Amino acid sequence: MSSYQKRTKDELAQRIAQDIPDGSYVNLGIGMPTKVANHIPADREIVLQSENGILGMGPAPEAGKEDYDLTNAGKQPVTLLPGGSYFHHADSFAMMRGGHLDICVLGAFQVSATGDLANWSTGEPGAIPAVGGAMDLAVGAKSTWVMMDLLTKTGECKVVEKCSYPLTGLACVKRIYTDLCTLECTPQGLRLIDTVEGLSHAQLEALIGLSIATA
Repeated sequence: MSSYQKRTKDELAQRIAQDIPDGSYVNLGIGMPTKVANHIPADREIVLQSENGILGMGPAPEAGKEDYDLTNAGKQPVTLLPGGSYFHHADSFAMMRGGHLDICVLGAFQVSATGDLANWSTGEPGAIPAVGGAMDLAVGAKSTWVMMDLLTKTGECKVVEKCSYPLTGLACVKRIYTDLCTLECTPQGLRLIDTVEGLSHAQLEALIGLSIATA
């Protein structure tokens, strides 16, 4: 039996950041995706947008240098790079809905093999009854990527044949970045991009419970 080590949250954020092309306009969703901002390669000009009205967002500030008048959509303090700006919420959503973002990186509760996204509710009583800007991002960005752990805390796979949670968008996810693998969603199903060292293709298929094509 081979052994493997999961990617840490920062290693996963770095893995995503290395795939973002130079010159891209990118939205990072609330939660885990915000970590990607701290791993943007220094030799690339990547413009980060936040749905509460920031363009040109930088990495998290150093401890003690936080400015709570400058926060991302998750209310975390951020920095503003030279040339960056902040503006009205409505203008931000016009960017998101108008197809002006190259990539958005979102968290998810479930993603189907063909790219359906469920990331706003598990349907449990008392859950927050709002999809927020995720629906606008999922269909407005040219490419939607998901960043998440492959398995829940109880061991259930978040990549499924068909989502059982309320949907955010249909066939909108192009790539799934997880702590164990990177997958592409296609109309024909899942295609493998990479896995962590030591995790075999057969093991991954067993974890997910679906067949995964290779290049």
